Amino acid sequence: MHTFWVTDSILLLFGFVAAFIDSSVGGGGLISLPTLLLLGLPPTIALGTNKLGGTMSAVTSFTNYARTGHVHFRLIRWLVPFGFVGAILGATVVRHISPDFLRPIVVIMLVVVAAYSIVRRRLGTVNTYIEGRKATFMGACVASALLGFYDGFFGPGTGSFLILSFLLLGFDYIQASGNAKSVNLASNIGALLTFVIAGDVAYADGFILGAGMMIGAFTGSQVAIRHGVKYIRPIFICITFAMISQQLYQLFIPH
Repeated sequence: MHTFWVTDSILLLFGFVAAFIDSSVGGGGLISLPTLLLLGLPPTIALGTNKLGGTMSAVTSFTNYARTGHVHFRLIRWLVPFGFVGAILGATVVRHISPDFLRPIVVIMLVVVAAYSIVRRRLGTVNTYIEGRKATFMGACVASALLGFYDGFFGPGTGSFLILSFLLLGFDYIQASGNAKSVNLASNIGALLTFVIAGDVAYADGFILGAGMMIGAFTGSQVAIRHGVKYIRPIFICITFAMISQQLYQLFIPH
């Protein structure tokens, strides 16, 4: 009984922290997935269980951003299916192929994201998105499909990559976070369904983790919406560097 209380407390606490961060800038998987692995879950089941908690978190974040008007539904309604289908394909493939070969590429991409965010100081400070551009729309659809696949297949940095893609479209940080959470919710659901069908979800751990994540997501997204760009930008950059460090550690330190 004592062990169960300790495990549940760890899942609730680290779920809260992970979702608090993830709800505004992404990167919550840096905390939640290692927590599940440290508690002894096999890698595939840890991935599926993390998707259950992540889906519960994403629903909460999305609801907060949507009800405060920070989701561009006219664009998002077209992107969500791409993220959903991409994640199903990614989660299906990862059960047969190890994603470790992606790690060096992800490190390079995260470095680019961090460098671009630092150099472009005005990025995301105002909303300059222009609706109706065909090339922009097609690019957003392709990005959603690719990042959905990546989220189901590997995952680290998905939130950061989605936020940057919406920043590049001209959205400010708050709206970029809201839009990113919308696509991320779709990719989480797609990946979760795949893991559920495969029987790779530990439901008891997942729902406890998810409860902590829902509280963290509600609190984190509220803080992000209230404090805006000055709050999100530095945290976004810090979390991106944290993900770079984690991926480098995984790449060079033998396990």
